[in-house]
Amino acid sequence: MTSDHGSPGSASEHGAEPHGGALSSKLNWLRAGVLGANDGIVSVAGLVVGVAAATTDRGPILTAGLAGLAAGAVSMALGEYVSVSTQRDTERALLAKERVELATIPDAELDELAALYEAKGLSPATARTVAEELTAHDAFAAHAEVELGIDPDELTDPWQAAGASAVSFTVGAILPMLAILLPPATARIPVTFVAVLVALAITGSLSARLGGADRPRAIVRVVIGGALAMAVTYGIGQLLGVAGV
Repeated sequence: MTSDHGSPGSASEHGAEPHGGALSSKLNWLRAGVLGANDGIVSVAGLVVGVAAATTDRGPILTAGLAGLAAGAVSMALGEYVSVSTQRDTERALLAKERVELATIPDAELDELAALYEAKGLSPATARTVAEELTAHDAFAAHAEVELGIDPDELTDPWQAAGASAVSFTVGAILPMLAILLPPATARIPVTFVAVLVALAITGSLSARLGGADRPRAIVRVVIGGALAMAVTYGIGQLLGVAGV
C-alpha cells in the first residue's frame, strides 16, 4: 500500500507553523463551507424566484424559501455525515490492518517504509536510516503517515462535518430569502437576481482562490449556472402563474 498524500499533521509544542497536511485539511474545510454556501444560494434562489414569478403574496414565497432552506440543510448534513462516516470507517480499518502488520511482520514493514522513502527521492542508505529512526520513535505513526496518508489523531468527525455543511448551506440560503422578501413586489425578482449573482461571484472567487484555480473562469462558471437556474424557475413560475395553477 502506497500513497502520495501527506498527513494532516499538527503544530509543534513550540508554536511552529502547522504541517502542510494540517493546512490542506483546513483549506478543504473552507472550500467545503464555500461550496455549501453556494449550494444554499442557488437552491433557495431558484425556489423563491420561481414562486415570486407566480405570485406577489409574501406568504407562499416565505414558505417555499423556509422549506427549501430546511430541506437543503438537512440533506447536506445527512449526505456529509454519511460520506465522512464511511471515510472514517475506512481509515479506521486501514489503521487496524496496519497495526496487525506491524505486530506480525515488522521486518517487512520496515523494508516497505524504507522503499517508500526511497521512492520519494532519498538514497537507499538515507531512506533506510530514516525508516529505522522513525520506526524506533513511533512505527505506527510513521506508517500511517507515509503509507496511508492518515493522521490517526486527526480523523474527521462526521458530526462536525454535518454541522458545518448545514450551517454553510443555511448562511447561503438566507441571502436570496432576504433579497426576495424585503423589496417591494415590483423589485423583488430584479433585486434577487443581482444580489444572487454578486454573491455567486464572491463565492466563485473564494473557491478558486482556495483551490488555486483560475478565478475568472470559476466566477463565470458559477454565475452562469446560478443565472440559468433562476431563469428556468422564473419561467416555470410565470407559466404556472398565468395558468392559475
